[in-house]
Amino acid sequence: MNRYWVRRLRRLPSMNVYGAELDSNNRNPLSRAARVSRREFLASASRMAAGTLVAANQWDRQNTTLAGNMQRSRIDVHHHVLPPPYMLRARDRVLAISDRDHSRLLNWTPEGAVEVMDRADIATAITSLGLPGVWFGGARAARTLARLCNEYCAKMVSDHPRRFGFFAAVPLPDQDGSLREAEYALDVLKADGIALVSSYDGKWPGDAAFMPVFAELNRRKAVVFIHPTVPGCCARLMPGVPASTIEFLFDTARAITSLLVNGTFSRFPDIRFIFCHAGGAMPVTAARTTALVQRHKVIADRLPNGPDFELRKLYYDVANSTNPSSMAALMNLVPTSQILFGTDFPYVPAEVTAKGLDHFGLSSNDLQAIDRGNATQVFTRLKG
Repeated sequence: MNRYWVRRLRRLPSMNVYGAELDSNNRNPLSRAARVSRREFLASASRMAAGTLVAANQWDRQNTTLAGNMQRSRIDVHHHVLPPPYMLRARDRVLAISDRDHSRLLNWTPEGAVEVMDRADIATAITSLGLPGVWFGGARAARTLARLCNEYCAKMVSDHPRRFGFFAAVPLPDQDGSLREAEYALDVLKADGIALVSSYDGKWPGDAAFMPVFAELNRRKAVVFIHPTVPGCCARLMPGVPASTIEFLFDTARAITSLLVNGTFSRFPDIRFIFCHAGGAMPVTAARTTALVQRHKVIADRLPNGPDFELRKLYYDVANSTNPSSMAALMNLVPTSQILFGTDFPYVPAEVTAKGLDHFGLSSNDLQAIDRGNATQVFTRLKG
């Protein structure tokens, strides 16, 4: 691993899965099997980084041959990265949130991701951090982690031109920190957009506290990718049922509803929002939300074009959602032009979405639009 990363990361306090500093005995609520000492993990990360450099050199030599032999088309807008700077800081939280195959998370590398993309006919992946994002452990730690991860992602894009893009992480509750990081990421690192999660400390993104950041992103006509998380209120409601199974879907609906009823969508029409997993529960609750707006004049006044207009202009990816119920609900809410391809890799194998879209009777034009065409309207640098 680059000594620069190690030096910077060693300055950060050790944190447990809940964001609290570990005591002198390194105790936290996870099982011993889920933990690793800092020294052991630094050594493991160093080996992984060294392997990444070797694989990168191999990829550079093979790149021309692969480009000539393979016709890649898809653009994956929901593709997670778990870089060493992030896993050194957030590993316990990453594993605690996920009930998926942890080996795919622990063994993530850019080169491994490219191999998966090749098999799934993915030309470019617009990447974002896995959960929990950067907002834990306080504002200062979040600012540092966002900067480390955004610089890592920018370097990854530089090393693999046109194979990767990235949504930059920002610590949204820290408005000053978010404004500074968004400026740096978009202007200097050339990020493709900004990544947020669906809620922060019991606040959803339509909260008035977050308006300065959305105003700036609207001025920039930025792309904003919002990934679901599990709000603190609902983390352990049903024993034996991972919160991600249900709460991801409903927290996406809460985030969209928050942005809708508080007028964020209408006040900032130049932001291009992308929501995950076919909009979660939003497509099947949209009619009830519309009825709410119609019953309350104060909300209706914030939506001069009506709630249906605002919901239909959003973008929705189909990661982990190519099933009959999710697709039917989404396609009854929005036109095909608003649907984007996404895989949720490495949490979900990329082939799940790639193969799943073939079962809905979509025309070749609609499939091409979802796979690639719609995304090129959002990320115009990928046209051609």
